[in-house]
Amino acid sequence: MNKTDNSSSDHVVGHDGACKSALQAAENHCKKQGIRFTAIRKQILQLICQSHHAVKAYDLLEEIKPDFNNAKPATVYRALDFLLKEGFIHKVESLNAFIACNQGHCNYERMLLICTQCHEIEERTGNNMIKTVTTELQQSGFISQIKTIEIQGICVNCV
Repeated sequence: MNKTDNSSSDHVVGHDGACKSALQAAENHCKKQGIRFTAIRKQILQLICQSHHAVKAYDLLEEIKPDFNNAKPATVYRALDFLLKEGFIHKVESLNAFIACNQGHCNYERMLLICTQCHEIEERTGNNMIKTVTTELQQSGFISQIKTIEIQGICVNCV
């Protein structure tokens, strides 16, 4: 979801390529792990990948209804849980929405920069910040499962 090119046609081509690559990587991962990558899971991942913003579960439900008219909220949430567990997407807790992972399907540590003006979200590893947080967690004896730091502000394109 990183805006690196202001040329709309180049951005769309690059974005489409990234979506295809992410879907292929997800299919390969699932095949290798022996887990099912169902049509609903694939479509939801595709919709999240194609979006330029974080996507809410009920918006995804509306998007898949033409193809899966029996789909209920639980259908979407089960697919989202799977995609989260496998590291293909991330939940943006402050927005209660989802973005595609652009770091090669990671599960544990990331920093999300959320622009409050254009609503773009940039995923970064934030290695130095994560190291500091990890040290604090170790000192407190707290065992974390997932480390996501969300920072809201104004992106370079909106300044």
